[in-house]
Amino acid sequence: MKNLIIILFFTICGNLVCAQKYSSKNGKVTFEASVPLFEDVFAQDNSNTVILNADTGEMASVSVVKNFKFKVKLMEEHFNESYAETAKYPKSTFKGKIQGFDKSKLTSNPQKYTLQGTLNFHGVDKVVTSIATIYAKDGRIMMQGNFVAKSADFGVKIPKMVTKKVAENVNVEYNYTLIKQ
Repeated sequence: MKNLIIILFFTICGNLVCAQKYSSKNGKVTFEASVPLFEDVFAQDNSNTVILNADTGEMASVSVVKNFKFKVKLMEEHFNESYAETAKYPKSTFKGKIQGFDKSKLTSNPQKYTLQGTLNFHGVDKVVTSIATIYAKDGRIMMQGNFVAKSADFGVKIPKMVTKKVAENVNVEYNYTLIKQ
């Protein structure tokens, strides 16, 4: 299954094959939808796959949604079965571009870039924009940033009995160490 997802990922990103590319198979993506006074709604995926075309600034990533781990197993089970419906929507993808990206200008000093693209989650595509901090270190490209997504925008229904326990706005963070391929 994992190999199939990787093959699919690289097929989707076919235009990146001939370019100078950087990638990672262990990118970190977290999301938090916690509300004060209630249990933390926080999950993390440490196996996000990402690829960056260093010539154009185009990038793409894929997460297997079941890879998001919660502190509370029951919360993870509810997330997979009721909210994300991972049997029906097993992966989440992002395809976008880093605006004004120029690899030759990267240094060890972090620089801010605008990353814009399409996030697909729960079978719904939405344009998202993020401010990414990017720098070079030891021949690698380091990239981190965040954005806010609304569950309702992706067709995720929160049951009325828990709406006060789960934030409407979900904070998503990503952190990648990209290695030249």
